[in-house]
Amino acid sequence: MMNDVFSKLIAGELNLGVKQVENTIALLAEGATIPFISRYRKEMTGSLDEVAVANIKERYDKLQEIEKRKETILKTIDEQGVMTSELKKRITDCFNLTELEDIYLPYKPKRKTRASKAREKGLEPLAQIIFKQQDRDIDACVERFLNDEVSSADEAIQGASDIIAEWVSEHQTARDMVRTSFERTGYITSKVVKGKEEEGIKYKDYFDFSEPLRKCQSHRLLAMQRGANDGFLRVSITPDEEQTQERLMRYFVKSNTKAASLVADAVKDSFKRLIEPAIETEFHNLSKVKADTESIRVFTENLRQLLLAAPLGQKRVLALDPGFRTGCKVVCLDAQGQLIHNETIYPHAPQNQWGLAAKKIDSLVDAYKIDAIAIGNGTASRETESFIRSIRFGKDLQVFVVSEDGASVYSASKVARDEFPEYDVTVRGAISIGRRLMDPLAELVKIDPKSIGVGQYQHDVDQARLKSSLDQTVESCVNLVGVNLNTASMHLLTYVSGLGPALAKNIVDYRTENGPFQSRDALKKVPRLGAKAYEQCAGFLRVDVSENPLDNSAVHPESYSIAKKMAADLGKSVKELIGNKELCAQIDLKKYITDKVGLPTLTDIVKELEKPGRDPRQGIKVFEFDPNVRTIEDLRPGQVLPGIVTNITNFGAFVDVGVKQDGLVHISQLADQFVSDPNTIVKLHQHVQVKVTEVDVARKRIQLTMRGLQ
Repeated sequence: MMNDVFSKLIAGELNLGVKQVENTIALLAEGATIPFISRYRKEMTGSLDEVAVANIKERYDKLQEIEKRKETILKTIDEQGVMTSELKKRITDCFNLTELEDIYLPYKPKRKTRASKAREKGLEPLAQIIFKQQDRDIDACVERFLNDEVSSADEAIQGASDIIAEWVSEHQTARDMVRTSFERTGYITSKVVKGKEEEGIKYKDYFDFSEPLRKCQSHRLLAMQRGANDGFLRVSITPDEEQTQERLMRYFVKSNTKAASLVADAVKDSFKRLIEPAIETEFHNLSKVKADTESIRVFTENLRQLLLAAPLGQKRVLALDPGFRTGCKVVCLDAQGQLIHNETIYPHAPQNQWGLAAKKIDSLVDAYKIDAIAIGNGTASRETESFIRSIRFGKDLQVFVVSEDGASVYSASKVARDEFPEYDVTVRGAISIGRRLMDPLAELVKIDPKSIGVGQYQHDVDQARLKSSLDQTVESCVNLVGVNLNTASMHLLTYVSGLGPALAKNIVDYRTENGPFQSRDALKKVPRLGAKAYEQCAGFLRVDVSENPLDNSAVHPESYSIAKKMAADLGKSVKELIGNKELCAQIDLKKYITDKVGLPTLTDIVKELEKPGRDPRQGIKVFEFDPNVRTIEDLRPGQVLPGIVTNITNFGAFVDVGVKQDGLVHISQLADQFVSDPNTIVKLHQHVQVKVTEVDVARKRIQLTMRGLQ
């Protein structure tokens, strides 16, 4: 029953059909994953994509949380013996958490307040008389409440006023009025803590900062929040106080009697002492949630682009982790990414064994039939790249510079130790660089996304929300590309729909003990991998050695019979049909529609038959920095240089031009037209042309522009 209510609410909020939402919630309740629902249950959801399914799940989870909160509130009020049928209905019919807490506020157990102390002295009836503003002889009324605990008229009036102030602060309309003022007229202000100017110099932009809250962008809000947390800034949010108090007065003050004057004073006190601080805290929290949401969106978008970066594919790679004094670590990897050789060369100062190192690299390329060379982009990267490009190989070799972000984290991790227990961190780092070139997705899933070096203020946002979003992004990317069942690491398998760490380990253990899987069906022999897990994961796993070519496609086993019938109707086998676009074009999809399988699924099947296991990622491109630019001192305003986009934020993009310090292209400098979202102009690892506009060597800051160049 409650799910029906939830479905209607969510459908209205997300502008979806009620049936779409109902079916999605039902699938999620059955244990279906977001990638599985969006890929293989299109008829049930009306072809909702992953974003829509995730939005339904998020809103459904929040509504369930609200239901749990309602249960607590109803129980608490019931125990106080003040529950009424009207109050119960208000609570039951409420699906907004802020509104729910407002309803509960008058009944919420409190610590001792000025109002509660006044009530204990018997002053609540006096407060009710004053609040009605009808009795003109308030002084006479006050006299009746003087006793051993209330010794003077002033004390009685003060106590009654404290009670009125609390009533006003708990009044839902009053709170909504103040919220509206914060929304419309609220300003966020940041001031430096006295005496902390020098120590907190990095927050100088916010030492005396103020702007309308509604215009404050997420990165500025998070920067101020960090400054406050570090003890360098004081941050406040305030509305137009005079205007807000006037609105409250018009609502609560009903006459021009002495009682009305006392109510007016109580309203002012309530606003300054109770309502404004409470709503300010609420807006701090709301603004933080909003800023977190935006920051997480930027981070997840960047992570998606990184994970779906162009792969080199199954080629033999020689990878170098560059260094000066300690030398360059060299590893040779086979086409499956397995280590087949490693050693260290010293082409740079202080050893300067250039000739010996060049001879060694040339012999390794020849001996291990190397197809491409990967060079980490850290210390000595440019020098190592020049050294490699100066060698005359006996074959054409592609040379790539690969991001090292997070490689040191991986090389020291348990995952790396488990993979290469006999090698030290430097060798593991070089292996990671080579594997990143071959398949960025398979390698980057082993690293905590926060260590990959993209995003903005990722350490300041809600860490639970961030982890959930990042995990969901990784899962989405892994399942979009698909995973080779016989070569995937345990870590990569963990993110496959329906698996997780335990089943991923069982698959790897079974593979180690029994050899490569010969079919998808063989998955059913893996311990603890039941029918539901098989249903969820099978379509995303590829078995390239299977006799059934459908096992190496995104066609789900539940649809194999459809594909076989399509082939048979054309007088062909599946093997003859698969990859043959002309034959696939002859398939009449309407012939295969049933009450469970519609055009969306049939269209997907034919696409897979045309091009099985198609990789959605783009092809990789070789990139070269300007050979005349090596350090920040080489940069001059006006220079036009090739660069690689390394990070995207709300305020612009960071670009590597080969000097070990990324330059910033501010959002206003990304294009000749107005840009509201940098992601509409640039993508991570995109090759761009930039012009140097400003260089601050002392602060290591480089300002760049792309205007007039793209």
